Amino acid sequence: MNDAEKLREALLARLAEVIDPETGVDVVRMRLIEELSVDAHGRVSYVFRPSSSLCPLAVPLALAIRRAVQETPGVTRQAMRVEGYVGSDALNALLEEMAESAEA
Repeated sequence: MNDAEKLREALLARLAEVIDPETGVDVVRMRLIEELSVDAHGRVSYVFRPSSSLCPLAVPLALAIRRAVQETPGVTRQAMRVEGYVGSDALNALLEEMAESAEA
């Protein structure tokens, strides 16, 4: 297993600790994380798709997911895209702003 594969496994394990408070199930088992990609330099990209387009917990879940990825050893950069949510545009803008300030 190469470093990118090991990091992907570590990410999935860490993301399995992020629980949707409404269902009590983790975001991995709920399949809310899609297109998880990790490269050899620790750059991670993925899609977060809330369980409903009107999910009342989409923002706190997105922030918890982002934090979990950020706290995973080996991650150097992350790009999260939110899809299938009524507030996707605003949430993606917020996440992009957070990513830019983290890099500064």
